Amino acid sequence: MPPKPKSRPPIVVNGVEIAIDDVRSEAQNHPSDKPVQAFEQAARALVIRELLRQETLVKGIAAEAEALGDGLKETDEDAAIRVLLEQEVIVPTAEEADCQRYYQNHSNKFCSETLYEARHMLFAALPSDETARADAKTAAEAAIATLVDNPSQFASLALALSACPSKEQGGNLGQLTKGSTVPEFETVLFTLEEGQLSPVPVPTPFGYHVIQLDRVIEGKTLPFDMVRGRIAAWLEASSWSRAVSQYIGILVSKAEIDGIDLGAVDGSLVQ
Repeated sequence: MPPKPKSRPPIVVNGVEIAIDDVRSEAQNHPSDKPVQAFEQAARALVIRELLRQETLVKGIAAEAEALGDGLKETDEDAAIRVLLEQEVIVPTAEEADCQRYYQNHSNKFCSETLYEARHMLFAALPSDETARADAKTAAEAAIATLVDNPSQFASLALALSACPSKEQGGNLGQLTKGSTVPEFETVLFTLEEGQLSPVPVPTPFGYHVIQLDRVIEGKTLPFDMVRGRIAAWLEASSWSRAVSQYIGILVSKAEIDGIDLGAVDGSLVQ
């Protein structure tokens, strides 16, 4: 945790001081490469929380704490702030036209992943074993040479030579998506044409691979009806965040806050 700056004035919200120890504790919820930045984000979050807490007192709001799952439960203060925001921040339901417009303007976000049906042979060797790596590469090169002349032998060669359990299926890896294998493997796989064999052995941390791409199933744009709920939820969440920011901005404008400059208020700081 970052130490308290020696010259920093106390943070006070309408006469209520925010304890520096509380800021340090809150900073754990704002991970950052820069401790000072985490400290500032934590301070902002606690100032906003204090403003909301004070507003619940002004409005006389008391609420029953709700269960949060995993055995956790709201504090009474959390419950009161939740009810305050429910009362003061009204977010309209996303209209069909809004959802349609978002879908049309961001259709690339709603595509199924491209699938790559591939098979391989693994000639295993650890990166630290130079002799084994050299032998594995030589064996993989020999397998490629055989397959160039006899492509139908991939399954039988995989069964006989591959160190991967997929050899029992002729080296078949099923349908792969981006990120499902190591980068070195994918870099080559995604450059192959359907039916093409990797021209040279492919090195990875596991050894050397002989790769064959059997089929590519291109991703397709999902129908609107399949993603409408997701779009509506995102639009409403975005509207809620903006509305909360505006509401907090109003509270800030009416408050006397010393020791920190809140700047632009971010609704995401409400936890």
